[in-house]
Amino acid sequence: MTRLRFAAFTLSIAGVVGVALIGQSAPDNTGSRMKSAADAYLASLSPELKQKTQFDFNDKHRTAWFFTPQQDKQKMFTRKGVRLEEMTADQRKAAMGLLKSGLSAKGYEQATTIVGLEDLLQELEGPKGAMTRNHGWYFVSVFGDPSNTGKWGWRFEGHHLSVNYTLDKGEVVAGAPIVFGSNPAEIKNGPKKGLRPLPEVEDQARALIKSLTADQQKVAKQAKEFGEIKEGQPRADVGPPVGITADKLTAEQKATLVKLLQAYAHRMPEDLAAADMKKVRATPDDKLYFAYSGSPTPGEPYTYHVQGPEFVVEFLNVQADSAKNPANHIHSTWRRLPIDFGLSE
Repeated sequence: MTRLRFAAFTLSIAGVVGVALIGQSAPDNTGSRMKSAADAYLASLSPELKQKTQFDFNDKHRTAWFFTPQQDKQKMFTRKGVRLEEMTADQRKAAMGLLKSGLSAKGYEQATTIVGLEDLLQELEGPKGAMTRNHGWYFVSVFGDPSNTGKWGWRFEGHHLSVNYTLDKGEVVAGAPIVFGSNPAEIKNGPKKGLRPLPEVEDQARALIKSLTADQQKVAKQAKEFGEIKEGQPRADVGPPVGITADKLTAEQKATLVKLLQAYAHRMPEDLAAADMKKVRATPDDKLYFAYSGSPTPGEPYTYHVQGPEFVVEFLNVQADSAKNPANHIHSTWRRLPIDFGLSE
């Protein structure tokens, strides 16, 4: 029954947001859509919930982001903000409308699938599992007052999902960090067998790795796997780039690398994705690096980085999933360099 609830959750969330947006006039850019969605979300809340969800723009909570489970010894949540399970149906519609304003249609589909996977994890791990699995434990925070003249931001966050945006004068100045994770990376059994919530970030990377010649492998492959994504801070802190540069790839290999980066950028709305991909294409080939560790064979652990002067993509698939299938648990992110959240330093 849990897997049926997982499917119903994903479909119902997508449906209610669609209904909520019908009849609204279409703002002319993503920043305006985010402001309208944030205004609608805040207006839907009681005074008590509004106080819990809204923070000063410079509050330390804005850069204290996490995509891993955050709970205390009693297995109770420690995240701030307002969680989905304490909202009314109309408030949840508004909260999901805010999330939708910051994602493409595909990105939103992937995000809601990630949320729904909590039900599957609850079934696989059982009541004695170390972590609380609850699709109501996704939290919304708004930083500052939504405005077309000043700075403000928002976050939608829970296990394996952290979507962070910063705006200034009505324009998005940072859409990072954005983290999508998936446990399992591929559902191995049951009604959803074969479902892969984040296929592109693996398929394009595996294709690129397999295409590398022996000489290219010597440069691209790292002896040590890349470390875990550094949450809770505004800096990716990945160090200098390593691996093979795009000028050492064939035209076909570089095209695959671009498709891999598109898989990350296209989680965002079309205009933001286009702006980031413009930066990618403007990056000199000798400044765009690809590096990996491990093996691209499914079931074997591997990690990779794609790094340019202004961004880094981080990916890990090294953990077993909750059904004990090896290397079937993804963490993936796009981050800005040298610092996220629209900060200068």
